[in-house]
Amino acid sequence: MNLKKAFGSFALLFAAVIWGFAFVAQTSGADNIPTFTFNFLRSYIAVIFLALLSFVIAKAKPADKKCAKASLKSLALGGIICGTALFAATSFQQYGISIYPEGANASSRAAFITAIYVLLVPVFSAMIFKKRINVSVWCGVVIAIFGMYLLCFGRGIGALYTGDAMVFISALCFCLHILVVDHFVKSNDGILLSCVQFFVMGTLSLVCMLIFETPSFDAILNSLLPILYLGIMSSGVAYTLQIIGQKHTEPAIASIIMSLESVFGAVGGWLILGDLLSAKEFIGCALVFSAILIAQSSEFRKKS
Repeated sequence: MNLKKAFGSFALLFAAVIWGFAFVAQTSGADNIPTFTFNFLRSYIAVIFLALLSFVIAKAKPADKKCAKASLKSLALGGIICGTALFAATSFQQYGISIYPEGANASSRAAFITAIYVLLVPVFSAMIFKKRINVSVWCGVVIAIFGMYLLCFGRGIGALYTGDAMVFISALCFCLHILVVDHFVKSNDGILLSCVQFFVMGTLSLVCMLIFETPSFDAILNSLLPILYLGIMSSGVAYTLQIIGQKHTEPAIASIIMSLESVFGAVGGWLILGDLLSAKEFIGCALVFSAILIAQSSEFRKKS
């Protein structure tokens, strides 16, 4: 492995660590702040960070004005579509985390259920774009379903929470988000597209916040640290690291590295929140993660 590939892999690994521990921040914030208020704050912090980052990059390397003007319409359209999909995904996810009962290991469960999107992407690609699904992907789906059963029903039928269903719906929305981002990022600057999508997500969250919620300034101050972490680190830094990392890393390897966010989510829940998984739940988590690797294995063999 050359130096550039090693740097790319490290960047993606660091992004996976940030995203994994973001589940801890979401769980902590969910105790004090309603869903839409929380997502509004983290989105606009991300917008400010990404806008400043884009400004610095533009100063260092001025863009072609003709190219920038031609892509403005695509950037706006892409930002609206991607931002709307991201709004749905994060809203379901944050609400799901917020309604888990105490002792449900919300951070760990949400991390692994969300990771199902890695399996859903090829399935949805086949349904929408008529792409043939490899046998390894179907094997991964079957294993993931069994793993999900152990994770959600590990303590009996009563252990299935409404939060599990909400987070699973968010995984479906994240799948849609990945597909639309994949389409629009090809013709747009990745950081600018991210900035616009977070602006759209934040604006939609603001509207819903004003309609459905009554924010508490004291609660926001008490959760300022997780909000800043999600806005700057998870949305800003990690997304930038993903862009940098994928420039130097094969797509299949990148997918495997980024799927580790589910593991770091469970590790973060254990280290910071004291989450403990039963033996069946632990096996379920291991099966879900194994399913992700199996689903990516055929593509990995092609690229290696």
